[in-house]
Amino acid sequence: MHKEHELDFNRKERIGLSEAVFCKDKSVTQISNICKDLDKKRPTLLTRLSKEKNSKLPNNIKKYLSYDAISKTAIYGKIINNRNSANIALLCAGTTDMPCLLEAKQTLICAGQNSDIFPDIGVAGLWRLQKYLNKIIKYKIIIVAAGMDGALPSVLGGLIPNPIISIPTSTGYGVSNQGNTALNSMLASCAPGLTVVNIDNGYGAACAALRILNAR
Repeated sequence: MHKEHELDFNRKERIGLSEAVFCKDKSVTQISNICKDLDKKRPTLLTRLSKEKNSKLPNNIKKYLSYDAISKTAIYGKIINNRNSANIALLCAGTTDMPCLLEAKQTLICAGQNSDIFPDIGVAGLWRLQKYLNKIIKYKIIIVAAGMDGALPSVLGGLIPNPIISIPTSTGYGVSNQGNTALNSMLASCAPGLTVVNIDNGYGAACAALRILNAR
């Protein structure tokens, strides 16, 4: 019987980024079958894995999984232990943006990259950003998650020279429009050179950061 999946084992060698498994529209059986084909000696990221699906995975799969409920991600296999200092700072405007930021962090962990989180430093209280600015500027790359008006990347882009990768999040009321307002705000930013990924796409932001590090 032909398999439903065909894993891209050579992606890491080809583009510098390992394949990740998007679980949202997959059944528990499909996820289990994919995991059976993965290498237990190296990490593979699973994204958008709900608590319900994770709980239903068989024990012979779950024993190799490290699950993070907030970001709905899991790492299958042996996690790389990197003792080097962090190259990437992860910022979020508010606590409700944290799931996207943690998805980025899990992606970086899976790739063997350390990162440091600076939470709840949105423009509603600019003193919080100013408090940490001297630390933030020391990182090679900055990832910023923000919803509502999506203003934090623009403000930061006018203050520091570092590469900034922006994640518009679906946080906010009414005309925030499930992240579309933040997305448009970031795309229309007058701070030049901002990189913007898709709404709630912490994984994509981390992959952009990894591409920059690989190029360096």
